[in-house]
Amino acid sequence: MLAFAIFLITLVLVIWQPRGLGIGWSALGGAALALATGVVGWGDVGVVWHIVWDATFTFVALIIISLILDEAGFFAWAALHIARWGDGRGRRLFPLIVVLGALISAVFANDGTALLLTPIVVAILARLEFSTGAALAFIIATGFVADSTSLPLVISNLVNIVSANFFDVGFTRYAQVMVPVDLVSLAATLLVLGWYFRREVPRTYDVERLEPPARAIRDPQVFRAAFPLLAVLLVALFLTTRWQLPFSVIMGTAALVLMAIAGRWFTPGHVHVISLARVLRNAPWQIVLFSLGMYLVVYGLGNAWLTAGASRVLVWLGGQGDLVATVGTGFLSALLASLMNNMPSTLVGALAIDQATVSDTTRELMVYANVIGNDLGPKFTPIGSLATLLWLHVLAGKGYRIGWGQYMKVGLLITPPVLLAALLALAFWLPAVTAP
Repeated sequence: MLAFAIFLITLVLVIWQPRGLGIGWSALGGAALALATGVVGWGDVGVVWHIVWDATFTFVALIIISLILDEAGFFAWAALHIARWGDGRGRRLFPLIVVLGALISAVFANDGTALLLTPIVVAILARLEFSTGAALAFIIATGFVADSTSLPLVISNLVNIVSANFFDVGFTRYAQVMVPVDLVSLAATLLVLGWYFRREVPRTYDVERLEPPARAIRDPQVFRAAFPLLAVLLVALFLTTRWQLPFSVIMGTAALVLMAIAGRWFTPGHVHVISLARVLRNAPWQIVLFSLGMYLVVYGLGNAWLTAGASRVLVWLGGQGDLVATVGTGFLSALLASLMNNMPSTLVGALAIDQATVSDTTRELMVYANVIGNDLGPKFTPIGSLATLLWLHVLAGKGYRIGWGQYMKVGLLITPPVLLAALLALAFWLPAVTAP
């Protein structure tokens, strides 16, 4: 009960963030309380840091890359092209925006979509003078697809990185399993969102209201470097999987290269357009503190009872067959993520799977089902993921306030079918791709 009480206090502090403490210091406060009361020991600090350090710094590097590209106008350029490809038809523009969100989530993580694409979509909708109902349809679709399609690559979600590192899943193997699953999730997302918002999406819009995409580019040098740099980055991630090089080393190198181009480090005297100081200030350094603090609190909760309890449930699910084990693990993870945030629930799921006595195939299915549940499950409630909290904060700054009741009404209706489709795809695809 003490471990559970400390967890609840920490979660409230993370959401509330009193006196502007931020999520990092709030989580560290909970960790300090857990250490002081003996819920965790100092030896656990090293264990938890070993689990989270690579994922945390990979995420920071990825967001730095995203922020630089955003400052250069890369995402605005892409969104304006998408809006023009819609050709004035709202029913075409809606799925195109969803697909753009899926692509950004795949490469720049779900937080990148929430942080960068959302304000751009809001600006485009305002330019097109969409009604409030129509604008909310596009906005909610952008927020939903940020998580529902953050499955394909290890770097697509902080959850994916933590899980891949914990279970030693290589970049190539992960993509081999999850890219097809992500495509199914995208198809289900398009179907569910299209049905839910079929009355709100306008039939037509005036393309002439949009500015030319080229006008959005603010730093041509960074913009021209974006595509080859991203291509080299993805190739490097695939090629280095055999050497188990930390993801943070690869992503950190890419971030430094892009910083050098943006800061004109190799062309002295040239005026740089992008303020690297502002980019670094806006980087999510609080996530470093949050990862260590929150995971310590959850590690103590897991040691107390949660991990053992979850492990027993997983063993029972494993005895019901692989299909039930996959779907059950995914929905159990989703429920935990919606109640306690997907970052701590990812660790609980990983520790429980590690302790569960099941076959190798069932274990691997559970590992990926835990990822899917923690990627999609946060859409049930606003506190499910940092990306959702960030998305709501960005919207509030743009004048769109979505209440928790309104959010959950939509999330509880559209999330289950997409989650089920992704888990069924995993249950049928993984054995096929694993068979000799």
